[in-house]
Amino acid sequence: MAKKPQTTSPLQFIPQDYFRRLSINEIFADDKPLEIDLGCGDGTFLLEMAKHYPERNFLGVERLLGRVRGVCKRAEDAKLTNVKVLRLESKYTLEWLLPEESVSRLHLLCPDPWPKAKHARRRLVQQDFLEALRKVLTPGGEFLFKTDHPPYFEWVEEEIETFSKFNQLEWPEDAFFYPKTDFQKLWESQGKSLQALRLQK
Repeated sequence: MAKKPQTTSPLQFIPQDYFRRLSINEIFADDKPLEIDLGCGDGTFLLEMAKHYPERNFLGVERLLGRVRGVCKRAEDAKLTNVKVLRLESKYTLEWLLPEESVSRLHLLCPDPWPKAKHARRRLVQQDFLEALRKVLTPGGEFLFKTDHPPYFEWVEEEIETFSKFNQLEWPEDAFFYPKTDFQKLWESQGKSLQALRLQK
C-alpha cells in the first residue's frame, strides 16, 4: 500500500521566490519584532523563546527536512502562532533572503566549528556573514552567539574585531530569559562550558 503523502505544515515558511529578498510581511503579517534562530535543530530553544515572548515573532532556519517537520509539529501542538520554520541553508538565508533592517535579534548557537584548519573557510562567521548580518539587523538590533569550541570562539572574536562595525555588550546570565539548547545541556553535563558573545548594531 502506497504511503500517504505528507502535507506541509502551515508553520513551514516557503518563499514564493528564493531568488529575491523578502519583504517583512511575507514572513509574518503583523509588525511584531522578528527574531531569527539560525540552525534551529530540533527547535527546543526556538519554541521556548516563542512561548516566553508572545509579543515577538520567531523564524527558525534549518536545512534538514525531518527537523523542520518536527519543529513545526511541536509548535502546532503547543498552539504557537508566532513561530515559523524555513528549510534552507543559514548563509543563503542571511545573505539573500532576509529583508534589510528587519531582524531585532539573530541567534547563532553552537554552530559547526569545522575544527580542522583545512575546513576553516566553511565556518559561518566570516566577513561576508558579518556584513550580511549588519544589513538585516534593525538599528540597535543584536547578534547573540554561543559555542563550546574555544578555537572557534577566538576565530569569531578576530573576525568581529576586523569587521569593527558592531558594539560588544555585556551578557550576564540573568540579563534576560534565554533557554539552554540541547547541545548546551549536553556539554554542561560533561563538565564543559560555553563561551558567548552579544553584539549590537
